[in-house]
Amino acid sequence: MALTGCSEHQPEVTFYADGQSTAAAPMVYCDEIVSDCQDQGPPIDLDVRPGQPVQISLPSEAVDTPWVIIVQYFNPETGEETLEQEAFTDGQRYAYTATPPTDQDRVAVVEIQQIGAAYAADQEGTPLADEDGQPQLVARAVWSLQNSQN
Repeated sequence: MALTGCSEHQPEVTFYADGQSTAAAPMVYCDEIVSDCQDQGPPIDLDVRPGQPVQISLPSEAVDTPWVIIVQYFNPETGEETLEQEAFTDGQRYAYTATPPTDQDRVAVVEIQQIGAAYAADQEGTPLADEDGQPQLVARAVWSLQNSQN
């Protein structure tokens, strides 16, 4: 994957939590076939107290393609981490609310991956398959929030 300059519009994802809102540019943004990529920088930091949800709004550029959300929760009292992942492919889901499982848990990390029109392959070009034999898809864009309270 080559990291090069790109003048293409790079959509932002908005994160809202605990009375604060911030727009995030992608950390990495690639063309549809994941051959021309631009590295944008670190994840967005946002303070989120235990028990508080994080609302995420996605632009149509991301929603019009399959996308995945990965949320990591952390319980500071027990040190336990919980991971959730969900995929959306219908082009209808513009928002998501990450709600901690308990009042003691906090949202630690949120990552949104926009799936590209490419698949992972070995050095010979043979597609890499998951446990069900399906090709492993590749993210063309990644947005991330990290809770600065961690």
